[in-house]
Amino acid sequence: MTPHPCLPTTESAVAAIRVIAAEYRRSMTVTDDIGADRTSRRTSAPLFSVTDPDGSLPHEAFVELGGSPAINVRLFPEDDAEITLDGVVFHDVPRDHVPPFLTSVYSGLAFVKGRFFPPGYKLHVPLPGDETYEEHVPGASLTPWLSGRVR
Repeated sequence: MTPHPCLPTTESAVAAIRVIAAEYRRSMTVTDDIGADRTSRRTSAPLFSVTDPDGSLPHEAFVELGGSPAINVRLFPEDDAEITLDGVVFHDVPRDHVPPFLTSVYSGLAFVKGRFFPPGYKLHVPLPGDETYEEHVPGASLTPWLSGRVR
């Protein structure tokens, strides 16, 4: 199994995504939420509290990548991410897997498989080291990008 480079912080993951966006000539916008009072998973943060109880400053980022397919990446302080790829949501992707995930999509390795019964589609994104992420494609019809990847 090929190890993925370690991305210890949200900022290191954003920097890795910037490199991939530049390599594949994609525009990129980043929105940062820093502090326990601003991150989405810190609903129990005390009023006016910016740090976690251990003194750390949580950092969350939302990255939008331009072009087709539409890709949004939400990086959480807990070392995981949520990737939305052309309307298909991949939950709990480890932060270290985000760069190879994006590279796989942009290099054309992602594909869609259909089933007759029960009818439906699944989007598969293979990563180096024999890892594959797969998610059910919501809805009855495919976007143009997804339909171009049906096997």
